[in-house]
Amino acid sequence: MNYVIRSVRAEEWPVAKELRLAALRDPIAHLAFLETYDEAVAKPDSFWQERTARVAEGAAGAQQVIAEAPDGTWVGTLTVLLEEPGTTDWAGFPVERKQGHVVGVFVRPEERGNGLTEVLFDAALEWAWAAGAERVRLIVHEENGRALRFYRKMGFEPSGVIVPLAKRPGERELEFVIERE
Repeated sequence: MNYVIRSVRAEEWPVAKELRLAALRDPIAHLAFLETYDEAVAKPDSFWQERTARVAEGAAGAQQVIAEAPDGTWVGTLTVLLEEPGTTDWAGFPVERKQGHVVGVFVRPEERGNGLTEVLFDAALEWAWAAGAERVRLIVHEENGRALRFYRKMGFEPSGVIVPLAKRPGERELEFVIERE
């Protein structure tokens, strides 16, 4: 595998935007992401610039990790957000200890199954542990079987927390966690 695994740089926002839009066009995007392609594509460049700067190399509270192919194409990504104790998360649940929260996981279809996602997750976990996280979590739609299998394979276990989806009544997501060793 000749990929470069690294954090994004703030000035790379156009490439970060393109990869996010590609992710939102994936056939299972409706299960994997809370945002739609139409919502994302309508956002101004300033949004993408600010979003990328918040998760870029050197940012303290979040990090977007990408996989770059030998030809320079970005073929995979994920983002880790740090959540501090005493705050509430995006779903309104209290955060009880410092933790990482993995979001925005995407690998281009032609790159799946070759170990790349595992390498991205290893980099994300390494960053979260170095930032002082006691655990790392992610939220996954209960019908996203491929993601559920992968997260279990990576050592994530269900926590028992269920997150109802306000935008899609009747659907829910499950929290999975991995503890720092």
